[in-house]
Amino acid sequence: MQSKKVTLERVRVKQVIVLALLFMMIGTLLELYLLDHYEDTWQLIPVFCIGAALVNLFILFFRRSQVVITLFKLVLVLTSFSGIYGVVLHLQANYEFEQDMKPTANFWELFSESLSGALPTLAPMSLLVLAFIGYSYLILIKQHNEKIQ
Repeated sequence: MQSKKVTLERVRVKQVIVLALLFMMIGTLLELYLLDHYEDTWQLIPVFCIGAALVNLFILFFRRSQVVITLFKLVLVLTSFSGIYGVVLHLQANYEFEQDMKPTANFWELFSESLSGALPTLAPMSLLVLAFIGYSYLILIKQHNEKIQ
């Protein structure tokens, strides 16, 4: 009886994680599209990372081989790094803009204004959250596989 309850709870957690991951992927792709986040080559990095993760996730649904799992981990790591790099790019663009607007301002004033600039500085960190959710899904798959063996 207790075993069935634990199994049912794991299935529910897995479903919630998959839904959260799909929501993050599709929602972020849609938002990037609506914001015209494809005008520059650098702006395509998150689109390609999320697209690769989405395709890999669908492959993972139907074929759970070690190669597919490893590839998904690699895509999640690249997605994380692209989010961190996106923060750097957004912050740099905002800083340069603030420097043009206020040439006599000191570093701290420019930096603090850059954080709340035209480009949302911390928005790319959502890719890091996406990767954490994806990795949580992989942990559940691993636990399920260990239970079977």
